[in-house]
Amino acid sequence: MIPKDKNNQNDMSIRNNLNTQNIPKDDTSKTFLPQHGHYRNLRVYKVTEIIYDITYYFTQKYLKIGDRTIDQMVQAARSGKQNIAEGNQAAATSSETEIKLTNVAKASLEELLTDYEDYLRVRNLQQWGQLHPRYEKLRQYARSESIMQDYAQQIKRMNDEEISNLCITLIHQATYMLHKLLTTMQNRFITEGGIKEQMYNARANYRKAQNKQQ
Repeated sequence: MIPKDKNNQNDMSIRNNLNTQNIPKDDTSKTFLPQHGHYRNLRVYKVTEIIYDITYYFTQKYLKIGDRTIDQMVQAARSGKQNIAEGNQAAATSSETEIKLTNVAKASLEELLTDYEDYLRVRNLQQWGQLHPRYEKLRQYARSESIMQDYAQQIKRMNDEEISNLCITLIHQATYMLHKLLTTMQNRFITEGGIKEQMYNARANYRKAQNKQQ
């Protein structure tokens, strides 16, 4: 006969006592912290990542070393990308910060847009409008899934006018998506409140539930 281990018996007794106590279990369906998808899965983040990569390539190839515009354009492209990521990560604890950073991302991309427009204008290059014969094809490419895979190879075959117009198109798409995202965030804030308000409501609801049980 195998002797019983007293330590194991004590451990089992402690576990049984803990299980019989009224300890609330985790319930992710009732959490007041919003559950967001990862920012890397957002289409708008993927587009801004492409904008950053193309802008870095463009400034190194077509702008002279020492030109302050290089740093301005790269930093604006980086800010557009990074603030989407930071805003998404901040969403779990601060709706206000999420909205603020997303708006900063949009403003940074709009600043970058003017840099590309200025580049074309001062060099007497053409900004492609809806009547340009290549406008619609470029727009379709910018919206396609293939750009996610082959943009790095494609831009090596383009000149500065083509790359500028590609980035302008991508920036228009990104700022439109960010505008829609900001509208959703603002509506959610109005209907659900900020994190502090949700924390208060969660605590108040818990206390009400406890009082009913007594």
